[in-house]
Amino acid sequence: MYILDYENSKNPFRERREQIAKWRAYCEVDIEEDKEVITVATLISQHGILKIDSLHISCAIKARAEYFLTTDDGVLKKATHVKSIKITDPIGFIKEATT
Repeated sequence: MYILDYENSKNPFRERREQIAKWRAYCEVDIEEDKEVITVATLISQHGILKIDSLHISCAIKARAEYFLTTDDGVLKKATHVKSIKITDPIGFIKEATT
């Protein structure tokens, strides 16, 4: 099971679960949890980022994404600790991408 599928299965809102379940249609790369992903996620979580968020970030790093977008204030406050990917919110991304 993919990390996003697992997290989505815990969503109490049926309509949101159904919409999020369609995520694969928008993916260019599908990353499965492996030893490398777990190792990187463990290092990220040592900066106080929640384990599930660390897994998401680790998957984005493995996919060689340039950005990890989130609206999670907890992740955004600790984003400077993660050097291998730019972590920002959607508005910050748009501002950076259009300048």
